[in-house]
Amino acid sequence: MAAVRCDLEDFAAEMFEPFARVDQRRWGAVYLRGLLQDGGRKSVEPMAARLGEDGNRQALAHFVTSSPWDAVHVRARLAWRMQPVIEPTALIVDDTGFLKDGDASACVTRQYTGTAGKVTNCQTGVSLHLASNGASAAVNWRLFLPESWDPASPKADPVKVARRTKCAIPAEVGHVEKWQLALDMIDETRSWGIEVPQVIADGGYGDTAVFRLGLEERGLDYVVGISTTTTAQPEDARPGTPPYTGRGRRPVPAYPEPAQTVKNLVIAAGKSSARPVQWREGSRPGSGRSGHKRMYSRFVALRIRPAGREIRKATPGAELPVRWLLAEWPADQDEPVQFWLSNLPEHTPLPVLVRTAKLRWRIENDYREMKQALGLAHFEGRTWPGWHHHVTLVSVAHAFCTLQRLTRSPKETASA
Repeated sequence: MAAVRCDLEDFAAEMFEPFARVDQRRWGAVYLRGLLQDGGRKSVEPMAARLGEDGNRQALAHFVTSSPWDAVHVRARLAWRMQPVIEPTALIVDDTGFLKDGDASACVTRQYTGTAGKVTNCQTGVSLHLASNGASAAVNWRLFLPESWDPASPKADPVKVARRTKCAIPAEVGHVEKWQLALDMIDETRSWGIEVPQVIADGGYGDTAVFRLGLEERGLDYVVGISTTTTAQPEDARPGTPPYTGRGRRPVPAYPEPAQTVKNLVIAAGKSSARPVQWREGSRPGSGRSGHKRMYSRFVALRIRPAGREIRKATPGAELPVRWLLAEWPADQDEPVQFWLSNLPEHTPLPVLVRTAKLRWRIENDYREMKQALGLAHFEGRTWPGWHHHVTLVSVAHAFCTLQRLTRSPKETASA
């Protein structure tokens, strides 16, 4: 993993080079500095109060909320800058909630978010990250537009639809499922010349067969979380064709036994089939080789044939494709606790499957750092462009922190 030292002024100039005007580049650098300063909330007013002579609240608010700069251009430059540093082995997609008290901000509605662990009033942002074992960076974002905000949806809420103009939501933007937003971001990121052949996602995406099929159509490998109720046939199952009676349509090939849940397939394999794997050393003190806690558990890997209507439609009259089923089954548990599906090659070793699946911890770490230190969820503006501007600027600030962390000496890292 390579890294080049940079200071904030140079980094801001590089990231904001696409801006058309000098004042945009200036306020971009100031906003970035405000995000990186120690302090409380990272919304415009408290940042302006901490920025001294650069603390022009009106100019900062205009820059982030309504100045006509394209966040996509900044994200592309960020991806180009971070790819050679991170040397990504995977793209990770996920979503996070932005909790809101009111209902006037773009795309706010009552919906489930893992941020709160319940249905609550919030926005949902879908993000894409470049990731390797050593570092990661959020390089693309989408704001999820619920059906209640889409005038073309049968579930449209007239009150929310009426707010679209005030929130500056483009007329062409409608409701798109999160898994499709993820595919769109992957396509856009690849259009920038960022080619990473592997995707990782949690069960919110992995449970959707058309998402997995979309990755395969793009020639991408994946390791994605799935729920316990996902169904599949064993690897050795074969479809048969019932005898034709001479009446009606000829029967189509079908599996003689109904598909089973992945949980039952793993339980049938038995706890004795689980093998121990250590996937990394954590940051907390423990008994690992470096004095850190070992991230360790037991795992079962099976070859299976995922079932479901979308899979059957994609392979009519043919055998279901064989994929990896990975399950975590800790020694102190009576049943497996987590499941993943993967199209990695048949000869892939178990430790590679596990380490790839567990790399998703990086995105959780990114969210934590961006929310706790850089004000990801502190934006108080209500517009669609403002939200996209803010999350992009926070991603730039987070990338700068990552660059500084990667270029510290071991002594500096230990003291930090």
